[in-house]
Amino acid sequence: MRKARFGNNGSLMDECKMLRLKNGGELAYAEYGYATGAPVLFFHGWPSSRTMAQLTDTAARELGVKIISADRPGIRDSSFQPNRKLIDWPEIVEQLADHLRIQQFRILAISGGAPYAYVAAWKIPERVLAVAIASGAPPIIDLGDHSGLLSLYRRLLWLYRRSPRALRGLFYLAGAVARIRPPVRFRPLMLKLLQLQPCDAASLEDSVAFEACFESQRSAWRASVKGLTVDAEIFVAPWGFRLEDVDVPVRLWHGTKDRAFSTRVAEYVAARLPNCEARYVQGEGHYSLPIRHMREILADLIAV
Repeated sequence: MRKARFGNNGSLMDECKMLRLKNGGELAYAEYGYATGAPVLFFHGWPSSRTMAQLTDTAARELGVKIISADRPGIRDSSFQPNRKLIDWPEIVEQLADHLRIQQFRILAISGGAPYAYVAAWKIPERVLAVAIASGAPPIIDLGDHSGLLSLYRRLLWLYRRSPRALRGLFYLAGAVARIRPPVRFRPLMLKLLQLQPCDAASLEDSVAFEACFESQRSAWRASVKGLTVDAEIFVAPWGFRLEDVDVPVRLWHGTKDRAFSTRVAEYVAARLPNCEARYVQGEGHYSLPIRHMREILADLIAV
């Protein structure tokens, strides 16, 4: 394993490290924030990878928090795990925490990282002190109404139900485009083509935020479309537990302008969690919420 590099004031620089898992696979992870700070495990979104946690670095250094962010199995530099299920994740989390000699920790999850945060809190509550969710994905299979989901997600769900094979083929085609790094001068055009909420597009004009969100995506697509496809299929499959059984404190943050998952969807999730405090932030979207409010989210989490 390579040693961490330290920046000014004890901050951790981005560097990939590898952990050999009990099943023989390897888990890639990186550390951000303050080297000796309170540990927070960061669960990246979809499609994304460990370097999405760059969004936390400045706030984590200011607050004295150490961020540990791992690629999920099959994502970027982590080994592919056949027949992976959501409920397999807590065992991996425990191995990472044991390796780092961390007994208890908090979890911060963004978007598609939410299911992984909930399952860890459910299965190993004795180790999870609290969870913060930003722009989190819901248990899609439990939704009776999909109108609160992004229209693209609704179309992908329609295709997946009719032909999973066709959807996998579509992902491979999308991956061929998504792995291309556009020149910096084309970023405004790219943001316009994505038809983002104005608040999201404005927040992504920041180069650090843009790189954290989109370079982490490109790296994931470049490494393994198969891994990203499995990750997507896990979201729409039964999770294997009920949100009502997650007793760990949850702080659920959601922007009122979130197009990926509407406020109504977030309210549905919050109502099912027995120990949840929801923070609905006016005028913020799926991207702008974690980009603009990361310090507030982290400070709230470590106060629990």
